[in-house]
Amino acid sequence: MRVVPLTKPVEEKLLGSRRASSLDAHRVARRIVDDVRRRGDAALFAWTKRLDGLKLAPRNLWVNRAEFSQARKQVSRELIAAIDHAARNIRAVARRQKPPEWMVAVEPGVRAGQTVRPIQSVGCYLPGGRFSLVSTLLMTVIPAQEASVRQIVVTSPQPGAALLAAADRLGVRSVARVGGAQAIAALAYGTRSIPRVDKIFGPGNRFVTAAKQIVSTDCAIDMLAGPTEAVVMADQGNPRFIAADLIAQAEHDPDATALFVTTSAQLARAVAAEIDKQLDELPATNLARRSLGKQNGVLLAPNLQAAIRFVNRYAPEHLSLPRQARNLLPQIESAGSIFLGDWSAQTFGDYASGTNHVLPTNGAGRTRGGLSVADFAKCISVQEVSRAGARHLAPVASEFARAENLTAHARSVEVRL
Repeated sequence: MRVVPLTKPVEEKLLGSRRASSLDAHRVARRIVDDVRRRGDAALFAWTKRLDGLKLAPRNLWVNRAEFSQARKQVSRELIAAIDHAARNIRAVARRQKPPEWMVAVEPGVRAGQTVRPIQSVGCYLPGGRFSLVSTLLMTVIPAQEASVRQIVVTSPQPGAALLAAADRLGVRSVARVGGAQAIAALAYGTRSIPRVDKIFGPGNRFVTAAKQIVSTDCAIDMLAGPTEAVVMADQGNPRFIAADLIAQAEHDPDATALFVTTSAQLARAVAAEIDKQLDELPATNLARRSLGKQNGVLLAPNLQAAIRFVNRYAPEHLSLPRQARNLLPQIESAGSIFLGDWSAQTFGDYASGTNHVLPTNGAGRTRGGLSVADFAKCISVQEVSRAGARHLAPVASEFARAENLTAHARSVEVRL
């Protein structure tokens, strides 16, 4: 692994590479989305066979009860215990995230507040690829349940026993064997076999992310969560831990990004050497060995402020601040999820610490954080004005209405006087 000086051209190249890959994926996803929207099930099944090698039909699209039962028998007690443990933590965090209902007297006779209602139907997309991500099921379904969403539809290509056992533990029964951009299109527009939902959740590769962006004008989405991004920023720390975190996230996707940013040349060299060492210890087939390529590396910043500026511009999905770097937390403005201290492995956030691993990528961390219960709910404003309150507010509202030349607006309050 090379150590590269963090110069302006290097910074712009790293930021630009994400935009280029998004444009390429958008062209491919557009073709799939338009086809599914136009031809429904026929296109859905055709693209699934072409891209995933699965021959689907309405009769075998949905996982049946016998398959859920079989899955329960196939997985170990240890995995079930791990699922239950992670679910408890995720649910505990989710409950704290639920927006409260409230009312406040803003002035005599005028009360304003909000009531909270769940989205009625959601689609939870679970990435497939080499294997289905069991943890993503928990990360999307549990917040939906805590928000009291009525209909939860899960889609995942080739859902394995572990995923089905987890779905069973959560009480989820609607699991369809589709993935990719075609699954996003089916959830957004509906087909004869897949119901249309109000909002789509879940991460995916760059084609899934592009598909979500395309359908977002017709169906709400959580965020554009694309290929994994991991950044570690530190001048002091354990090179073994830092390298392990970067390699772990690179294991997710061939388009994953893993960067170490530091002002210490000595630590930069140590981490680069440790990355090479740990990669050699992995099986030759491990995706991290192929992912740690041109979009990954060790960046040597000229000073601390340059490092912080880059991190805030990059807005990484995962950001680790080991040891003394954790004191820099107040200066971090943009990141999906932050891991403080040497022992806070990013993998804990992927699975079991309770925070959500559906996180903004591709710079979206500059405007939002990770998935939460609030994404599954609607905060509806409520106001109640008494007769006395109307007398106080009418002159104010009338002045605004007439200034905007909206005579009927003014009359609607004046008539009450």
